[in-house]
Amino acid sequence: MKRAIFPGSFDPITLGHYDIIQRGIKLFDEVIVAIGVNSAKKYMFSLEERKKFIEDSFKDEPKVTVVTYEGLTVDFCEKHNVDFILRGLRNPADFEFEKAIAHTNRDLAPVETIFLLTAASTSYISSSIVREVIRHNGDYTLLVPDSVRV
Repeated sequence: MKRAIFPGSFDPITLGHYDIIQRGIKLFDEVIVAIGVNSAKKYMFSLEERKKFIEDSFKDEPKVTVVTYEGLTVDFCEKHNVDFILRGLRNPADFEFEKAIAHTNRDLAPVETIFLLTAASTSYISSSIVREVIRHNGDYTLLVPDSVRV
């Protein structure tokens, strides 16, 4: 069984994330959307809200599992027998950043990172942009799945 983890903070999940997960389920038997917990980070949405947004978005998709975790992603992979890390790339800066992490992860554990390019229609969307739109009372609904309502 081919399993992949799609790690992130998902604060909140965006249409870009949604697209990567949808495409990932065509490649893997299971996609584990893993919400990382970082106590040093200030989040707009609680862990429970972020998890619910994702669960509600994929409630009819049995190949998607949503979990939370702390620590290194490769440690999660080894503990749960996951061989692949799924990552989305929006631009060259994402690639450079993600490439360094992928090399480090491969040094630490026998895990492969699979990169998917985001769809052109969502490549400009990031959680930080969504949070900024929300803070300024803009129409964020064009950037996130229907499950994200504040």
